[in-house]
Amino acid sequence: MSKFELKLPQMGESVAEATLTSWLKEVGDTIEMDEAVFEIATDKVDSEVPSEVEGVLIEKLFGVDDIIQVGQTVAVIQVNGSATTSEAEATAVVEAVEEPEVAAQQLETEVTQVVKQISGSESETVSAPSLERFYSPLVKNIAKEEGISMAELDGIQGTGKEGRVTKNDILQYIEARTSGKSAVEEVQQPEQPAQPEPVQPQATNKLPEPPVSKVQPGAEDEVIPMSRMGKLIAHHMRESVATSAHVQSFIEADVTNIVNWRNKVKAEFEKREGEKLTFTPIFMEAVAKALKNFPMINISVSGDTVIRKKNINIGMAAALPDGNLIVPVIKNADQLNLVGMAKVVNDLAFRAKNNALKPDEVQDGTYTVTNVGSFGSVFGTPIINQPQVAILALGAIRKVPSVIETEEGDFIGIRSKMFLSHSYDHRVVNGALGGMFVKAVADYLEAWDTNREI
Repeated sequence: MSKFELKLPQMGESVAEATLTSWLKEVGDTIEMDEAVFEIATDKVDSEVPSEVEGVLIEKLFGVDDIIQVGQTVAVIQVNGSATTSEAEATAVVEAVEEPEVAAQQLETEVTQVVKQISGSESETVSAPSLERFYSPLVKNIAKEEGISMAELDGIQGTGKEGRVTKNDILQYIEARTSGKSAVEEVQQPEQPAQPEPVQPQATNKLPEPPVSKVQPGAEDEVIPMSRMGKLIAHHMRESVATSAHVQSFIEADVTNIVNWRNKVKAEFEKREGEKLTFTPIFMEAVAKALKNFPMINISVSGDTVIRKKNINIGMAAALPDGNLIVPVIKNADQLNLVGMAKVVNDLAFRAKNNALKPDEVQDGTYTVTNVGSFGSVFGTPIINQPQVAILALGAIRKVPSVIETEEGDFIGIRSKMFLSHSYDHRVVNGALGGMFVKAVADYLEAWDTNREI
């Protein structure tokens, strides 16, 4: 019977690794074709990895929380196997499982010998590295490129699970080292008593680290740990506030023509296309046109330079059943007609709610739109989704009394109106540009052709 190696598949051009979050199958379990075997997570989205064959799971090569590179074998499946194997096959399986353990013991012996040699050298005295501490391939590669020794790496205090050194930990260490602290100082710093130093005023756009909460829950209070995604969102939002100088512009748009037109065509559209026509694709079309006319909103900041994006990729903030948010991206939104936009919007929204988005589908956005009106909010002040420089919040559509100007004079009528709230980074987008952009979106919506065919 043959064996099949289930590898971590390519999840997008910009995704090189993922974290294994849970095993859905155990060794000895029967696996059907396309049945999920394990779950992985990137910094953006969670995904299930299905089996490409039918068989029996005979080996797991990674544990929960391990970081896996794209293309690495994660599990071994015995094709056309059963729970009962012959004695020879069982022996082969045991040998296959034991091979990594033998290799690990040999590697440990070799490393120990090298450490003893280094420890006995007169030119360098370092402590033996921890053989039990796990370092992801990404962290090891960064350490190698930056010339960080194993002793330095062992001295870095990790913030990951069980003290594991994360990518952010080693990058912060490198930044501290290049700013004037030596590697030895950085390693020994936790062991030295704190010495009071005069506080020097320093210009920075970063907020101080938040103090650790000392709130003690009461006897009847419920303590709810933050989810992994919740922690990522919290970090990302706080980082955005510390990075960008947030400014908001608000404008009210009369969308009566759009409401009437949609009511007229939505039944025919659903019958013909098999898709519901919501307001979202209409708004996305307006934003894409405005970004085409105002390309300096479709940018990112890199140090003292501005990167103007060629593609218009609009992020669409979507609420998840667990209360978290995710932002799938409509790639090349300016190239879609309204039918194509509606299909993409509905597809991304459906798969977002069912945790079926691919990692590449939540990356490379150049501008974001969030619909706060879906929860009844009239308007909001959204936080910019880094590394973008602006975000638009769509308020609830309401029927309100309004002054209507005509050639015969002014009169009061009932109109459908909504607020557009535009948050932008004042480092690179001034009030004039930010205001003109959101007005262009409103002008396009108000000029909607009620006779438009779809």
